[in-house]
Amino acid sequence: MGKKDKAKKKGKGAEKTAAKTHKKLTQKQKKELAAIGEDDIEKIVAQIEQEEKRRQQVVEQLVSAPSRRVNFTLAAHPEKEELILFGGEYFNGQKTFLYNDLFFYNIPRNEWTLVKAPGGPPPRCGHQMVVLSASKGQLWVFGGEYASPTQAQFYHYRDLWMYSIVNKKWEKISAPGGPSARSGHRMVCVKKQLIVFGGFHDNLRDYKYFNDVYAFNLENYTWKKLEPTGTPPPPRSSCIMAALPDGRVLIYGGYSKERIKKDVDKGCVHTDMFLLTPEKHDTTGLKWKWVSIKHAGSLMSPRCGLGMTVAPGNKLYTFGGVWDVEESEEDIAGKFFNDLYSLDLEKTSWRQLALTGKKNSEKVRRRRRKDKGDASGNGDEEMEESGGEASDEDEETASEPASTIVSDDGVFQVTVGPATSTSEVLPTSSTSPQQQHFVPSPRMNCGLAVKHGTLYLYGGMVEDGDRQFTLSDFYSLDLHKLDEWKVLIPSDLASQEWLDSSSSSSGEEEEGEEGEDESDESGSEKENSDGDDEPMETD
Repeated sequence: MGKKDKAKKKGKGAEKTAAKTHKKLTQKQKKELAAIGEDDIEKIVAQIEQEEKRRQQVVEQLVSAPSRRVNFTLAAHPEKEELILFGGEYFNGQKTFLYNDLFFYNIPRNEWTLVKAPGGPPPRCGHQMVVLSASKGQLWVFGGEYASPTQAQFYHYRDLWMYSIVNKKWEKISAPGGPSARSGHRMVCVKKQLIVFGGFHDNLRDYKYFNDVYAFNLENYTWKKLEPTGTPPPPRSSCIMAALPDGRVLIYGGYSKERIKKDVDKGCVHTDMFLLTPEKHDTTGLKWKWVSIKHAGSLMSPRCGLGMTVAPGNKLYTFGGVWDVEESEEDIAGKFFNDLYSLDLEKTSWRQLALTGKKNSEKVRRRRRKDKGDASGNGDEEMEESGGEASDEDEETASEPASTIVSDDGVFQVTVGPATSTSEVLPTSSTSPQQQHFVPSPRMNCGLAVKHGTLYLYGGMVEDGDRQFTLSDFYSLDLHKLDEWKVLIPSDLASQEWLDSSSSSSGEEEEGEEGEDESDESGSEKENSDGDDEPMETD
């Protein structure tokens, strides 16, 4: 009895010590925030949410385009010829701006509409959004991250929101038992359930990565934590997650880190693949198992920060990404990519896609001969059908050229791959010697969406030394022809002002006036601008 009592007292003593430490840190933080005139971040978020509740009318406004941003969500409208963009962030070197704006892009008219609807969620990045066709269109948004104006506080959400597209109204869904607060997670819809996996939480003192799985029932609005059998993927954020037509869920890659010593962390880019498979004969939707699988084909080099979207035909498409090259425990170099891959979700086989610009030029030449009455100018239909995914031979001829160092200050070196111009402002496109045609510039965490066989790419971010270039360019690519990327909004990186720590703050307001509400512009610099927590970590 005595030993047991002693053990209990020892445990209580440890708990008291931890509680005292937490209390001291909290008091210290409050004093620091008071000194700079900043409220507690939970209070800031609550105030923003109350302001959104007071909005009574829907305001729709035609705009030129969304402002430059990264770690937003982009998806195809379930019924109309439109794309939907929500949230994101922008860092100008001194301040991070967080957004909660909602845009609709009309494809035929090439028009952007900003919709401000009652009761919307607070600004965020690193969240997830799922678009459903139910009730003439719904957006479901879960989690994400907010940062305070002075770069001193971070807040991770655990809230769930639903936007009715037809009614133009937001609703906060109150349901207990959901995932803990996080960002960098992934969410898909499977058979009337929203499945949430992974993510991370960081409070500046400590961080944690997750590999838990939760299901939200779209019929009775309840959360359930799933306990799949089998060996799960290691904890991670910013992975690829895709719902398969047969009800399975695919997980690939992602990022995590671990602490090596004080103030030194080691990052890990995952390249493994798993299937989350429902148990046979289960009618509850709550019994699942993890299965580790192999993926084949033209495997991409290790990376994170992939732009990703799923398309009809059981295909998944990715663009870009970044790879950390560790030169020492504290120094890393980033290699950014602008290659396009597809994944056959049934065969779990990768293919690097090469544009068919040369074949398209030959097609035009044949048409000109035909117009002149050249009898040999036939076979246009055959030429039309020759587009699409690159053959194995095409892939071999489109091998990646040597990478190029675009910045080296002796501490932080940035390498862009495939090779690009070494101009001071990062290039707007990348052209390999084999291709000789336009490709969007290297980047991480861009938005991808597919509508009627066309792939759309918006924004993202690339780094050059200590500078972060947030993008606002916009492109489309016919996935059937794969002939050329069309520029819908050209890159304007040269116009982005970068404010270092010694610059005056006079330019901050100018950078923040990119078509957003003042309430959307509260934020702070983060160790990583993607909702994750390493300079190269992705969301």
